[in-house]
Amino acid sequence: MIPETLGADAVDVAIAQGIDLDGTPIPASRLALYHEVMALEANRQRSGVTNTMRSRIVRIGAKHLPLETLNEKLVAADFAPLKPKEIAFYYGEK
Repeated sequence: MIPETLGADAVDVAIAQGIDLDGTPIPASRLALYHEVMALEANRQRSGVTNTMRSRIVRIGAKHLPLETLNEKLVAADFAPLKPKEIAFYYGEK
């Protein structure tokens, strides 16, 4: 893999440059919509870091870890275990 395409920062850099990771231009309409939605998100009131941390762990962890492993790691870190709706959404199970 090319280092410039690794990690979340690679996506942010590509968006800022308006060029996808494969070198193709990102259409202006897509960039405009992205910036509009990100501006809305930037103005949203936050209630706490812990919930956001857990959400990110679940969303990203589900891409990389089996359900049982992610659930064990959440509990070991004193987060709530996976909820049935999260399991259904991320793992396609009930």
